[in-house]
Amino acid sequence: MTGNTALLEQAIAGAKAENRAALVAYLPAGFPTVEAGIEAVKAVFEGGADIVEVGLPHSDPVLDGPVIQTADDIALRGGVRIADVLRTVREAHDATGKPVLVMTYWNPVDRYGTERFAAELAEAGGAGCILPDLPVEESEKWRKAAEQHGLATVFVVAPSSRDERLAKITAAGSGFVYAASLMGVTGTRASVGAQAADLVRRTRATTDLPVCVGLGVSDAAQAAEVAAFADGVIVGSAFVKRLLDHADDLSAGLAAVRELAAELAEGVRTRR
Repeated sequence: MTGNTALLEQAIAGAKAENRAALVAYLPAGFPTVEAGIEAVKAVFEGGADIVEVGLPHSDPVLDGPVIQTADDIALRGGVRIADVLRTVREAHDATGKPVLVMTYWNPVDRYGTERFAAELAEAGGAGCILPDLPVEESEKWRKAAEQHGLATVFVVAPSSRDERLAKITAAGSGFVYAASLMGVTGTRASVGAQAADLVRRTRATTDLPVCVGLGVSDAAQAAEVAAFADGVIVGSAFVKRLLDHADDLSAGLAAVRELAAELAEGVRTRR
């Protein structure tokens, strides 16, 4: 059962064949509601995203900035459950045929049951899981379950990671490597910075996996800047902010995220 992992790999390889970076979007499940969240994922795919990460809202999202924290809080107050996250993956993948991953902190998966979560994510058509707070040393149980069910396991590396640490992380991962472009929490930034390019260079020295850069990209110019050195450009807070800015008008919010995806898709094709 490797179909959806293959779909993920094909999406990144397909972008490379077009001499561009892949556009990876992030949106939390259940925000602003479960149904609206599903429509938002479809909208970013329609706008030009190649891959979508569906966030599993968490009560203590330590790596996320205020924009995503606000969205998570709305989703949690709305009663979002893991079943809703899996439904979001299923409906978005079924509607588009494109790769959908789940991005989650480890605690909810551990409590739900590692094997159960992996099996249900695969059954829903998920391509894999991004686990930003799961140490590689403690990941064997998850990785075995993921491999059994044909799921990619994406680990996060940071500028603070030493070269030997990078090698250990990338050896354990699959699908792609998520390179956090700077230290700190998620959120849009005025500049993505040179740290990201150096991190990609150091990460590539340890692995043949594609390296996708996240944290800070919010517009086409920044997407073009990152696309010049990364295999994929990950954008989250900018999409969530568009929905928050149109909290009273869902159709306007969906149009806004679709439009942003189109702008970013143009950016990853113009590679500065």
